[in-house]
Amino acid sequence: MKLLLIGSGGREHAIAWKLAKSHKVEKVYCAPGNGGTALEEKCENIKLTSKEELIEFAKKNKIDFTVVGPEIPLVDGIVDDFKSQGLKILGPSKSGALLEGSKAFSKEFMKKYGVKTAEYAVIEDYNEAMEYVNNCAYPVVIKADGLAAGKGVVICMDKEEAKNTIEDFMVKDVFKGSGKKLVIEEYLVGVEASILSITDGKTILPFISSKDHKQIYDGGKGPNTGGMGVIAPNPYCSSEVLREFNENILKPTLEGIQKENMDYTGIIFFGIMITKKGIYLLEYNVRMGDPETQSVLYLMESDLVDLIEASFKGKLDKFPIKWKDKYSCTVIGASEGYPIKYSKGFEISLPSSNECKVFIAGAKIEDGILKTSGGRVLCVVSEGDSLEEARNKAYAYINKVNFKGIYYRKDIGIL
Repeated sequence: MKLLLIGSGGREHAIAWKLAKSHKVEKVYCAPGNGGTALEEKCENIKLTSKEELIEFAKKNKIDFTVVGPEIPLVDGIVDDFKSQGLKILGPSKSGALLEGSKAFSKEFMKKYGVKTAEYAVIEDYNEAMEYVNNCAYPVVIKADGLAAGKGVVICMDKEEAKNTIEDFMVKDVFKGSGKKLVIEEYLVGVEASILSITDGKTILPFISSKDHKQIYDGGKGPNTGGMGVIAPNPYCSSEVLREFNENILKPTLEGIQKENMDYTGIIFFGIMITKKGIYLLEYNVRMGDPETQSVLYLMESDLVDLIEASFKGKLDKFPIKWKDKYSCTVIGASEGYPIKYSKGFEISLPSSNECKVFIAGAKIEDGILKTSGGRVLCVVSEGDSLEEARNKAYAYINKVNFKGIYYRKDIGIL
């Protein structure tokens, strides 16, 4: 089989690595890929980015199916365009991608189908937003309606912070249109969990749970990032939590997808909050999370190609997805100054290891040398019979990774 993978981050490197492990696969073309996919067995980077170029490539090279890594192409309707040309592609239709593309649409969907979620208000007027935060309880969560690269959510501790956030989103327009409409919602106290899953429109098959560490500094302090580390499975996701998630979130979501005729064959990611009052849905993503993917796929025993093919055939209800009876720990190595301002172009030194896998995110090969090219540069993933063992292996390795200004949290996996 020849496959096409769209994207260039650490998530895409992990997906490419997992697809390439299938005995069915001869080649994974990564568009555009990165310095990690360039070196991965069976993988080849191609410098294509536009929908038209990708469709033409898929036809010309008889691609068996395409996997979309990031959210922007999905929200832009790439799945509809590929399908209109008779090409197989994993992902939701443009209408289904609104579950991530619009926070307001997503919250209205949850409300309509009885998905348990926080109380909220959708506001498009600046003065109305200011009036709302003058009178609401704190803390409060303010979300940009549209895509904001994982940075459009602010937990405001007081009125001043809320007003500054509204100013940034609606007036300064820091997210170039995505913050012109806001979702302002109640702040939930609890522990977050990420549950990736795949759907064929008839069944949603959840993966093992994971726990992301979003803030830049140890102890969950500082600004939000795209994610600084992950553990899987999430120790807080007990059988009771998962049962409640299934009843109050997964089942009504599937009902909504079907009733809205979303034409959804692809990944659906549930960001949930485990509270004393029950399990609440924070958000949907319509693609795999990053860096959750790296930890979760590392523990998947099943062939990812078989799983995707089962989704195309509408047979996920018959697919016995298998997982290693292990824990995984993923630690992100970032550029100094991330997520605000950072320098690039530094050479990366990676020691060899049988204990860990390194997935490249923001790095490219220049003149045969791997150099930093982004904020989150790489992630180290390890596994163990216990969370502590997985954690120790990951840190033992990342302590030896070297590039100028490397920064990583020291507390990933400490509960």
